[in-house]
Amino acid sequence: MARPREFKTDDAIKKAANVFWEKGYLEASLPDLLDGMGLTRGSLYKAFKDKKTLFLLVLAHYEEEAVGAAKACLTDSSVPDGRDRILSLFAALCAAVAAGDTRGCLLCSAAAGYEMSDPDIAAAVEKGMSGIREGLEAALNDSPLHAEMPDVERRAIANVLLTQYIGLRVLARSRMPLGIVEQSVDSIRRLLEMDGA
Repeated sequence: MARPREFKTDDAIKKAANVFWEKGYLEASLPDLLDGMGLTRGSLYKAFKDKKTLFLLVLAHYEEEAVGAAKACLTDSSVPDGRDRILSLFAALCAAVAAGDTRGCLLCSAAAGYEMSDPDIAAAVEKGMSGIREGLEAALNDSPLHAEMPDVERRAIANVLLTQYIGLRVLARSRMPLGIVEQSVDSIRRLLEMDGA
């Protein structure tokens, strides 16, 4: 009779996420993962098959948690003006950096890494990024300054905002001074005031 699994899968995935966040996908070694997750080699392979499968599960968990939270902020109907939702998302990013969070975004870090040469990882990253872009488009649809724009123009602004979001999350990881992040958020505010005016 097989022994019952002595760990919760969700907890193990969260611990693995911390290892990948710190080390990156390529640099996270098996010993790093075993130590960070508190598992034996046999338990890891039995539960997760291999490092790539584990990383894909981590990305799926991150999309559900972090991307889900970003989309919830961007589609929050209790904030009528979509521009305010967008600015709230970027203000939260700035506040996290001010509080000392230099982890950045796991998706953004993966997007900038060599692991994107793997089609399965690239697809998982694209799915998460698309979720953020969809949230930005939804917020722009609810912005009085942007709602009447042609879809193609609104989509272009959403793409610019996504680029800014990714860039700021990478800047946070690089430990750039907070002032640079704050200036970027101010530029986003001006962009949202200009477009559609």
